[in-house]
Amino acid sequence: MQASKTENRKKPEPFYQLSVAKPMTSSDIVNEARDALRTVRTQRLFTPTDEQRKLFGSRSSRCPQNRPASVFSLDASSFDLAESRPLSGVRLSPLAHKQVLITSEKDGDSSVFLPKPPADAAEVRKVSSAGKDLFRTTSLGDLFSAQAVPLHQNEEKVDFEEPTMMMNNLDRSNNNCLAEQKLCTTFNDESGQLICNEHITRSGSEDSVEGTPGKFSLQLRGESNQMKEPGKKSSQPKSPGWKRRVTGLKDERRINQWEEEDFFWHIKILPILRELEKKDNIEDLCLACTKLYQALNEGNMLGKRCKRRRVLLKTLYKLVDIESDPLSLKLAKIILAMKVDGRNLLSVCKLAFKICRNKENDFIIQNDTLLDYLLEVLRNEDLQENSEALAYCMGAIKFMSGNAVLLNEMVNKGAVEMLLQLMKQINNIKEHDTYFSNLGHLLVQLAATLRTLADLPLARRRLSCSAAVSELFVALEQRGSDKDVCTCIVRMLSKLSSYNDFCAALADCSRCYFLFLALLNKHQKQQDLVIRIIFILGNLTAKNDQSREQFFKEKESINTLTSLFQTYYELDLNAQTWYRGRKGKKHLQHPSEVEDVLIKLIRVLANLSIHPSIGAALAAAHPVTGLLVTVLEYKSVDDCEELVINAATTINNLSYYQVKNSAVQDKKLHIAEMLLKLLMSDNMDVVVEAVRVFGNLSQHHEIRDFIMQKKSWLTAYKTLGRQTGSSHV
Repeated sequence: MQASKTENRKKPEPFYQLSVAKPMTSSDIVNEARDALRTVRTQRLFTPTDEQRKLFGSRSSRCPQNRPASVFSLDASSFDLAESRPLSGVRLSPLAHKQVLITSEKDGDSSVFLPKPPADAAEVRKVSSAGKDLFRTTSLGDLFSAQAVPLHQNEEKVDFEEPTMMMNNLDRSNNNCLAEQKLCTTFNDESGQLICNEHITRSGSEDSVEGTPGKFSLQLRGESNQMKEPGKKSSQPKSPGWKRRVTGLKDERRINQWEEEDFFWHIKILPILRELEKKDNIEDLCLACTKLYQALNEGNMLGKRCKRRRVLLKTLYKLVDIESDPLSLKLAKIILAMKVDGRNLLSVCKLAFKICRNKENDFIIQNDTLLDYLLEVLRNEDLQENSEALAYCMGAIKFMSGNAVLLNEMVNKGAVEMLLQLMKQINNIKEHDTYFSNLGHLLVQLAATLRTLADLPLARRRLSCSAAVSELFVALEQRGSDKDVCTCIVRMLSKLSSYNDFCAALADCSRCYFLFLALLNKHQKQQDLVIRIIFILGNLTAKNDQSREQFFKEKESINTLTSLFQTYYELDLNAQTWYRGRKGKKHLQHPSEVEDVLIKLIRVLANLSIHPSIGAALAAAHPVTGLLVTVLEYKSVDDCEELVINAATTINNLSYYQVKNSAVQDKKLHIAEMLLKLLMSDNMDVVVEAVRVFGNLSQHHEIRDFIMQKKSWLTAYKTLGRQTGSSHV
């Protein structure tokens, strides 16, 4: 067994015998050179967060006078009780006299007259014709009360009666109402119905009925109830107003509901409101607010259903004067739950914004349900009438997205889809519309929130759909002159373009390259915007030839890149000269913002040059080659390594193409001199890029003579050997 192993073992070659390499054909050499063409990688951009949470960042281009403020005063006077009134109907002026039911023709006492059932059909007609006169001054409030006193009188006093006394009044009222109801239903027969034509005027508190003068008429309908001869037209005119059909059962149910709400109000809600008015300890007030919210929810009084919401809101508004974020959080949640609108909606959104602006409140916010109500505001409120309120609401949500717990909660609650739908509504507002400018403030907050949400994989998947990408580009196209909006959206696109799935969705948008070029031409000096668009283009052109072709075919695409290259080269050169002129001062930190733009821009050129036809066209573009060589001239490896390497890589890609009028071939000797400096570098990556360029240029005898004359091959060989640790150089 040992012998067989020995026999199968190959004999070692002598150490002095060199292995013979397989000779390379010309095709192998070309393929190897082709493989040397490569795209350029770069670091993802970092967007620092502002130290303070603001509605608009420190770099905002908006004039402070023309945008919503991040700092404002807010107190009880910021709210308006008048806006709590119902919006339906015309507001009537109050009457100077009290309403009194007519009891009898003989006496004028105040007791309610309960009519007896008519004995025959003639009496029915008399009752029907006299019904209007009998109840001319009667309102719904009078019908359902024990005494003929309008409900709006002493309203607040009634709200704060003792529960026991109030319930006794309710019992008496119920008995009288049921008696009237029982009597009125005796008019009905099998084919008849009782119809109440009522005019109800509302004012004061929302969803509460005042006893203002109205009309309440009783009329019997149906063939048997009309009691008229066939073919004879009725002389009874139809009473105007809102007609509601009620039966005895419906009346009883409605009365019971009103009684239940009144009972619940005085037993559960009223004691808490008294507690809120008396206490001054913050913890006790917060606890009372928690109890109030639970009681309102239990009694189904949240929203606009509560008849006494005006009294409730008035109590809450007074507490806004107390400077306490935990208490303000409780108040904001209840006020939002009551579905306020108008000025009150703006004020409560400002209150929520003020709470969320303080990062220390994130913990108490994530343990409450404020986020749910803010999302509901964005989902339901009118976009045009409440644009400022929605901007503050969106700003509060933007601050919340800085918290990891709340960020995940937003995604799980469908915030991404809701914000995209809101963006679609904003995009439907055209530039000539009055609200177009104000909605730009809201769009800034919305885009900034989406950018933060894009950190989560689930949100990225939802943003990668074609509909989402389309809406983002519609916003870019409509708001191209708004730097803040463009910057926020481009920041989000920049982050998402680092992922292959979104990059594919972005490339499928036919107008993306056109819009990016338009923004580059319009905002050429805006570094934070330009660098992100260039970064996106670099990610797109690094993926496939189709993206490279689409960009190259856009009108003035290469000229736009060349113009940017020239602009930022001059800015960098001036900055470098200024810093070198400051003796004893620390040199400019590298890479600077301007250098970073050049790095990302050269990366796009390197990626485009991978495509055979585009690479050949770029090789013949003298401005492009000239700027690349200029970078090697004025920028050393020690100044900015990444910029120099990117420039050398791009020149290497372009030197591969042997085309007529090649700018690289025309400048080959000057390029060789610049590369000679790189060969002297201790940086291996720089030396490798320089050697690759020499490999392509060595096809020309002038370059071969240059190499032999300068002994550059020996320098490169020593450098590479030193970096790899070779001992036989």
